[in-house]
Amino acid sequence: MIEKKIIYENLKTIFYALIIAILIRSLLVQPFYIPSSSMEPTLLVGDRLFVTKYSYGYSKHSFPFSPPIMKNRVLFNSPKTGDVVVFKTPADNRTDYIKRLVGLPGDKIQFIDGDLFFNNNQVLKSRVSKTDIIYCGKKTIDVYTFEEKLPNGKIHNTVYLKNYSFQNSDQFIVPEKHYFFLGDNRDCSKDSRYLTSVGYVHRDNLVGKAQFIFFSSDFRIGSIFSFWKWHKTIRLSRFFKKIN
Repeated sequence: MIEKKIIYENLKTIFYALIIAILIRSLLVQPFYIPSSSMEPTLLVGDRLFVTKYSYGYSKHSFPFSPPIMKNRVLFNSPKTGDVVVFKTPADNRTDYIKRLVGLPGDKIQFIDGDLFFNNNQVLKSRVSKTDIIYCGKKTIDVYTFEEKLPNGKIHNTVYLKNYSFQNSDQFIVPEKHYFFLGDNRDCSKDSRYLTSVGYVHRDNLVGKAQFIFFSSDFRIGSIFSFWKWHKTIRLSRFFKKIN
């Protein structure tokens, strides 16, 4: 009887711990891992960050496996231009993407000769470096780094290939209740410019706002389990770095 009681108490403790973990993950914060270079230089492959789930309210995508427990978003707070946001891709409503929000409902977005235009006005950007080398997948690429200022005053860094491979586009008009996202690594990002794979993102697909990096490691140098390489693989300078 004593052994059964111990087993029962242990199972009950585990059950309560799981419920608490799910509630924290669904309602408060969730950790995410960055697997791609589409947001360089803001986010690097190997960054691990916290995303606040309450920032934009809640939808079914706030919960693990997106259960159909609600039709619409509740306690909705509108995101701001320039926010770095995790969302479910419209293509499958399952895959998590992280990009920078550039267009709100009704905004007009267009690329002309490699420059970003917002509501028919060119977005101001100033070059801060012309010698940076960053990743695009497994390859390294030479880029220009710019400081870009969005119309609401939000300033962040973006990078472009030196030949500006993405030169011109049609004008994107963001539909009602949808958002337009871009990667900061402009010539190495699958984002809202590609309507068949990402396109406009409905507000119900928003998962949360990226807040800060809590851990970062470069797996290209060595595994996290290779402790003798930690001085090279672990990026201490990125720990607890706020995401701009």
